[in-house]
Amino acid sequence: MFHDMGFGWMGFGWIFWLAIIGIVVYLIINRSNQKIYGNHNHSVEQTPLNILKRRYASGEISKDDFDRMKMDLIK
Repeated sequence: MFHDMGFGWMGFGWIFWLAIIGIVVYLIINRSNQKIYGNHNHSVEQTPLNILKRRYASGEISKDDFDRMKMDLIK
């Protein structure tokens, strides 16, 4: 009598505890990644001028191209 009832709850209990452990592990990993890589909520806004500055800083475009494109954006 109790064996039949317990078996059904036992299966659900394993799934429940496995989900709880998975959530805890996810939260720990997520928290440690935020500490390592910083919080991305404060990242630089992706405006056209910021993208242009990043391209110039990486050497993708020359100084002349940067100045010309910057003037086009400012106008």
